[in-house]
Amino acid sequence: MGLLDRILKSDSSVVSFRKQLRNVLGFVPGKAVLYKTALTHRSVKEGSDQNNERLEYLGDAVLSAIIADFLFKKYPYKEEGFLTEMRSKMVNRNQLNEIAIKMGLKKISYFNKFDGSLKMSQIFGNTLEAVVGAIYLDKGYDKTRQWVIERIIQPYLFMDDLENLEINHKNKLYGWANKNGKNLEFETLDERIEGGRRLFTVGAVVDGELIAQGRAYNKKDASQIAAQMAMEKLGLTKLEAEEE
Repeated sequence: MGLLDRILKSDSSVVSFRKQLRNVLGFVPGKAVLYKTALTHRSVKEGSDQNNERLEYLGDAVLSAIIADFLFKKYPYKEEGFLTEMRSKMVNRNQLNEIAIKMGLKKISYFNKFDGSLKMSQIFGNTLEAVVGAIYLDKGYDKTRQWVIERIIQPYLFMDDLENLEINHKNKLYGWANKNGKNLEFETLDERIEGGRRLFTVGAVVDGELIAQGRAYNKKDASQIAAQMAMEKLGLTKLEAEEE
């Protein structure tokens, strides 16, 4: 392939990528390379300047600030505890993961598709945070805030439902274990540094058997993810739905 052919192919791929981003994000990106990095998981690119972990770190902070500001203005008479809990409900890993998939981010993300565990993990919620970081660097805070409100909060996060949402999966699992005479423990299975951040893997262990695992950048989130996965594996979420 000649130099001109390679340039034309490269230009064509960039145009195609921009079109995909426009379809998913709703706008034409200025710096396409930022978004490609935001959509790239470390399973395909190890370098910290090539995968999305640094952008995820930035996007997590920006998203948290935008949602804190949104809640502060929406609930002018609510106390700090209520606002903190609502923010946790809005940015928890499972919630963001579901939103990312519904938005179509999974379809345009770069990850090791041969690793079955990744397809079932929370990496797409992390990708969404990385995309927020990319938008912030590309468009600035005001445009990012507008995008988060119009593309994340309004279509996917319904305040009335969230106010009544119980997200403490650990408590639910403990309740089930006590009711059925089971011994439930949450064990830290792994602790490592990834992208400059401490990543924890926590397992939900019932009667000595590892039922499910959760990974997150703090033990609390990791154990909540493990508890949720355990409830799904044990069929407890379906049972809850039937009872309701």
